[in-house]
Amino acid sequence: MFYRFIKGVVWVLLGIINGNAHYQNQAALPKDENYILVAPHRTWWDPFYMALAASPKQFCFMAKEELFANPVLRFILVHLNAFPVDRKKPGPSAVKRPIKYLKETDKSLVMFPSGTRHSTELKGGMALIARLAKVKIVPCVYQGPTKFSQLFKRTPVTIRFGEPIDISDIKKLDKDGLAQVETRVQGAFYELDQAIDPNYKYIPK
Repeated sequence: MFYRFIKGVVWVLLGIINGNAHYQNQAALPKDENYILVAPHRTWWDPFYMALAASPKQFCFMAKEELFANPVLRFILVHLNAFPVDRKKPGPSAVKRPIKYLKETDKSLVMFPSGTRHSTELKGGMALIARLAKVKIVPCVYQGPTKFSQLFKRTPVTIRFGEPIDISDIKKLDKDGLAQVETRVQGAFYELDQAIDPNYKYIPK
């Protein structure tokens, strides 16, 4: 209930602030199964657009543990199915909790495999979670303003989804196996960016 309420609030706020969002290839999203929705992390608000674009599906989120220090923000994050992760020392819970969500609830997972907004290197956690939870990886990209002030100028925002990536054929998640996963996901990101705008280039702010 709280998740749906907040989603409605965010939808209204983003509509007022920007009102120029476009969602492409939503038909690629799995209908009757959970999945990991992954994207290159380009702004702090791209997860909001991703979750709205994939609606009515509900998601859980990984969030850096520092955000949970504030009791008010902690309350909101917990009720939005977010859970804290120590980025320096992730620990087993960083894998176990999302697997539990994916296997035992109707919620999918939003994840930025690069870990930060300014990295393009994929992390092995995404592949491990997908393998153990037996779910597909759905790539998507955000193209739009990376400065908050640009949102108010109604600069177009585009979210495009790619076809689900099945990694069950990769037998081992060793160095070679992870390289295959990274090639598939990075290749999907590139194709999605090209499909939206071949001239697009992400410039970290």
